[in-house]
Amino acid sequence: MTDWFQKAGQPRWFNIPADRPFLDDLAVGLLDITREGGPEALADAVVLTPTRRAARSLTEAFLRMAGEVPALLPPRIRPLGDLEAGEAPFEPGDIVLDLPPAISPVRRRFELLRLVTELSPAIGRSPGPAEALGLADALGGFFDSLQIEEVAGDNLADLVDLDMAAHWRVSLEFLQGALLAWPKRLETLGLVDVSARRVRLLDALAAKWDAEPPKDLLIAAGSTGSVKATARLLTVIARAPLGAVVLPGLDTVMAEGAQQPRPVDDQHPQAALRALLTFAGVEVSSVETWKGRSPASSSGEVRRNLVNLALRPAAQTSDWRLAIEGEGEKKIREGLKGLTVVGTRDVEACALAAALLLRETLETPGRTAALVTPDQDLARRVAARLGRWGVIADASAGEPLARFPCAVLAETTALALVEPARPATILGLLKHPHVRLKRTEADLAIARDALEVTALRRTRPEDLSGLKTFAMTAKAADPAAIALVDALAAVFPPTAPGAVETLDASAWARRLTLAMEALCARPEGGTGDLWSGPDGEAVARLLSLLIAEGGASPPLSAAAFAELLGVIIAGESVRAAHATHPRLKILGAMEARMARADRLILAGLEEGVWPQAAGVDPFLSRGMRSRLGLPPAERRIALSAHDFAQSACAPEVFLLHARRRRGAPALESRWLWRLRTLTRGAGGDLPGRPDLEAIAGAADAPGDFAPAPRPAPRPPLEARPRELAVTRIETLVRDPYAVWARDILRLYPLDRPDAPVDVRVRGTAIHAALEAFVKAYPDEVPDAAEADLAALYLDALKTAGMDAPGLARETALSREIAAWVVEQERTRRRDRRRIHVELKGTLTFEAPAGPFTVTAKADRIEVGPEPVGRILDYKTGSPPSPKQVEEGFSPQLTLSGAILAAGGFPSLGRLKPVELAYVQITGRRPAGVISSALEDGQDAVAASAEALEGLKAVIARFDNPGHAYLSRTAPSKVKLFASDYDHLARVREWSAIGGGGES
Repeated sequence: MTDWFQKAGQPRWFNIPADRPFLDDLAVGLLDITREGGPEALADAVVLTPTRRAARSLTEAFLRMAGEVPALLPPRIRPLGDLEAGEAPFEPGDIVLDLPPAISPVRRRFELLRLVTELSPAIGRSPGPAEALGLADALGGFFDSLQIEEVAGDNLADLVDLDMAAHWRVSLEFLQGALLAWPKRLETLGLVDVSARRVRLLDALAAKWDAEPPKDLLIAAGSTGSVKATARLLTVIARAPLGAVVLPGLDTVMAEGAQQPRPVDDQHPQAALRALLTFAGVEVSSVETWKGRSPASSSGEVRRNLVNLALRPAAQTSDWRLAIEGEGEKKIREGLKGLTVVGTRDVEACALAAALLLRETLETPGRTAALVTPDQDLARRVAARLGRWGVIADASAGEPLARFPCAVLAETTALALVEPARPATILGLLKHPHVRLKRTEADLAIARDALEVTALRRTRPEDLSGLKTFAMTAKAADPAAIALVDALAAVFPPTAPGAVETLDASAWARRLTLAMEALCARPEGGTGDLWSGPDGEAVARLLSLLIAEGGASPPLSAAAFAELLGVIIAGESVRAAHATHPRLKILGAMEARMARADRLILAGLEEGVWPQAAGVDPFLSRGMRSRLGLPPAERRIALSAHDFAQSACAPEVFLLHARRRRGAPALESRWLWRLRTLTRGAGGDLPGRPDLEAIAGAADAPGDFAPAPRPAPRPPLEARPRELAVTRIETLVRDPYAVWARDILRLYPLDRPDAPVDVRVRGTAIHAALEAFVKAYPDEVPDAAEADLAALYLDALKTAGMDAPGLARETALSREIAAWVVEQERTRRRDRRRIHVELKGTLTFEAPAGPFTVTAKADRIEVGPEPVGRILDYKTGSPPSPKQVEEGFSPQLTLSGAILAAGGFPSLGRLKPVELAYVQITGRRPAGVISSALEDGQDAVAASAEALEGLKAVIARFDNPGHAYLSRTAPSKVKLFASDYDHLARVREWSAIGGGGES
């Protein structure tokens, strides 16, 4: 191989075929080239790789060879840097001195955020914080594209057409303003964009090596030259006296004759390599094959030819027929050896299949395996599956930082800076494992639980002083809970009412850091393990960058900063510090470039996932990008196709795809479709593993599946209730399990933290206001009654804790409610009937297990002038229908009528019920409706008697010791009635799997 470097003045272009282990062959070839010069010759060589990961992998390849030679000094391996992936190249010191420093990514992001905010009038509106940050990132990507593609962008005005949509004109106006302002801002800072600096660095390096070629061996390996600056550097390296370029996976079969390569489209895997060779003026036939140690495998060559043939451009698929003729079918079948396609029902099954394949590899000592997928969610699912067997794979993407405790604390604390009295936020802080507030863990838990019960599980207070008032006025006021509110107030000091503080991101990050440390303060001093571990270090690094560079942001409110912080944390990942299995890797598509393992598993082969759909440019249409000189969005698809083709040529490859994704059918990747179509054209089909899904199913549900039966508690008779209110009778009829949980076990549901002031509170306020109104005006209704009733209603809402916006809405509704109610009061009182509110009544009857008492608290009973009674029940929501009342699912009013008829309301005596009605009050048009609880023509006395007999039958059933308190006894009414105890009754479980039988 050394004679190749004796061809003076002739550029040296080499190729390592896709079926060969690129890095191992490269290492072997370099060792052979420098063998005559001894170890020093290899150590003096410079090898340029496309990425830092490739540089590390090449170092590992040399380490694997260390035992095969007497002495081995690896070459100097430097990354060129993937400009589109944002990876920096190495920086020779003598060149760096002539280039201005680059702006840091964080500083640039906030500077662009400020620029977007300043230019927002151009788009006709002010975007929110998250949207503005997204526009800033998109604007940064636009600048990067201009710089990488070396487009000036001074012809934006030429892109305007008369038939252009209005939003593109707005976009161009925005971009023109940004292109004027951004260079001036960089000049003021004395900095340059990272992409622009990298292009200048590569050009300076190319100029230096062109003028003074290195005297030692210089190899550029693995780059596709998709960036112009990189392509220029590669041409310089290729013609250096001891230089060479080694291409990854060039298809040399697609040439017409021996001269010009056949054209390929922008989405073809060979597009970037062919463009590089065209730029360098190199014919495909002149590219020589780099020689590794082991001879080329015929099976590998056949696989490579099969993959390249399947991925031919659409215009060249006519070659398939020629390839199939003669010995073609045999070669295609031979190329499929070692290639397996596995289709699973969904993504979860795909993850399990991948995990099983990885685990299967470990059964053979020494074998390695790697999962390659661009779908990070799928990668995390596979890692979780492997964790079931105690196997931790080396995952290149890591875990999302947002899932780690320190990041959760940072986001929750940022929300507390916005609304420190929000109960859900306070509970999130107080229950976080890092938070102590200078208390022991036990003391904090006691105070937190007391505060939760007394003050947090109710409506939201306006501020922490309001929360303290809640804690002090509670029935079970606890000094520890009150002191805990004081500790929170010290961390989050109050602001002036109505004031909105605006600071830059640096100031907010500093305040956030201090708040987090105050929350995590220990009694003995320090902050515990707040900043320790991989997540603590990552959050500390992130906050440090925000403090150092966030001063460039526009003024932000606390809410805007919290929103921005959530977006920033969502884009970060962290690698957990734990031992990983040395023979398993989980790689992204980019990280897997040039990586090899004994078994490669390519997963996520669905359209839109691999390849990913072409990105949507928020600023430029396809035509505008083309006229501006920017490459089409499909170029990334070509790079993904090249990655796929490289990996698919490995000796043992599994191609995994899911038939459904996110509940919708998924389409197989175009590359998989092409392989399948070509194979079927040759009379065969892609090999599969039909047993894999069966194994996956067995792993999830070993043995016979026996679902747990539906809960059916049968408490002893002496524990069963002998007294229930009419509202609990409704529950007993439709959901006996809820009666067992509440009335027998005494499990009372807690209110939600930050409970909304909605229908429940409005209903309570309506009842309180109407009760007070009737007591204030028992006989006549004066002219000022409407204003008085509206005031009573609003006062009741204020007492319940309704906020100012809610009160503003209810003020308008209160006038409508008061007008309607007063009109109804005057109408119904014309016959001088007496009005009674909130009366309690009881009725006791004999049952098989002894006397049973039913109680009622009537919202309103109207008596007279005859010995008759009218029972009204106030509703703010939809009342039960007469059919539900007749069927016994809503017997509240009919049972109240039975109690009235039996004289169960002591102050009224025996009265004949003549009206049972619901009063629905909404405040809308109409403000209220009075509707009968009975069917037309149905007698109230008869309906009440029938309801009482039905109750006796129900109680008789439950007086049987063998009768169970089942959940949801009326399946047809499941959607109408929700229970607080459905989770305890496992309703979703047994109703979904058919386990409705009693236990």
